Amino acid sequence: MNHASVTSLINRRTLLRQWSAGALGLMFVSGKLPSAFAADESRLLVHSKAPMNAEPSLPDLVRWWVTPVESFFIRSHGNTPEINADSFRLSVEGLVESPLMLSLAELGRLEQHAVTATLTCAGNRRSEHSRIKPVKGVQWREGAIGNAKWRGARLSDLLKKAGVRESAKHVWFEGLDAVDDGGKTFAFGGSIPLEKALLDRESSPGALLATTMNDKPLTADHGFPLRMVVPGYIGARSVKWLSKIVVSDRPSPNHFVADVYKLVDEGTLLEVAESGPIYRMPLNSAICTPTAGAALKPGRVEVTGYALPPGVPGVSIRKVEVSADSGRSWTEAKLTSMTSEFCWQLWSAEISVNSTTKELIVRAIDSRGEAQPEVVRWNAKGYLFNAWHHVPVN
Repeated sequence: MNHASVTSLINRRTLLRQWSAGALGLMFVSGKLPSAFAADESRLLVHSKAPMNAEPSLPDLVRWWVTPVESFFIRSHGNTPEINADSFRLSVEGLVESPLMLSLAELGRLEQHAVTATLTCAGNRRSEHSRIKPVKGVQWREGAIGNAKWRGARLSDLLKKAGVRESAKHVWFEGLDAVDDGGKTFAFGGSIPLEKALLDRESSPGALLATTMNDKPLTADHGFPLRMVVPGYIGARSVKWLSKIVVSDRPSPNHFVADVYKLVDEGTLLEVAESGPIYRMPLNSAICTPTAGAALKPGRVEVTGYALPPGVPGVSIRKVEVSADSGRSWTEAKLTSMTSEFCWQLWSAEISVNSTTKELIVRAIDSRGEAQPEVVRWNAKGYLFNAWHHVPVN
């Protein structure tokens, strides 16, 4: 892509004019977003409004391989910040030779890349953890997941511009949102190993500084004007409203790296301190139609859903299987969407049901031959639930 077409995506004469406090009103007022940028709550199950946490209905979710913005789940830990695109700056500091302070226009002059990648919350399907034993947190169903086309500069190119020092091992991200927890207020943050930041592949960058989603400027709920997108990693590492990047020799001390988004059994201070951060998303799948409690007539029934490969480079979904007899027999589903690294796979299957059918079950197998587990161990934070998905039917 030539320089003119790149800068047409994001420069002061076009995108900044659209994003400044003009007709689109991009000086966001918390809780009072312009309608063009607010969540379409009619299409989402809203778990909370302050902060905004919402997911689409399952039938709506799998209508498209690339999820429309209005059907994409929203995960926020704090307020939706007020941001003026004209005055916005991204700082790059820490173990770098040349600290940077960049405007959106300057970021737009870096080579632009596009990637289609799935984001999923580490708490997707948390409500199933709570059926085993209650856990705190947003009680996500199976819809805290979405697949979108993202565009922006590669993190690796920005780090090369800054000059990473030899002692660097991790890259921290910090957003502009303010999170209130335990009487303290702090920014949401994340971090990834430096190796991941530099792991650019032909099909996917290691990490992307995204300014657009599905070929349109990011909306407020999805991180306007700038967010990280880390393909293959849980959504918490794709920090929204990105304002600061710090290169370091250790993982970020931010609360959401040091204390949250860890797999722990009891959640004691010692256990949390000794546990490492979650990075990669797990192999997973879910049935989206029919929905739970559906009344089915005996005969052939179409079942649809999604399958998610693990966040391992080069690994995809090889097979999806559906059962209507408690796992005694399985029908292989047809994969109905594109296969792409770090992207979900949509599928459909026709199976026979009868008057004794009580539930439908799905499981996925990845290209390495590894299968989705039948059961998973309960954890205190309700993360990474990826057992076989069961849908009760009548």
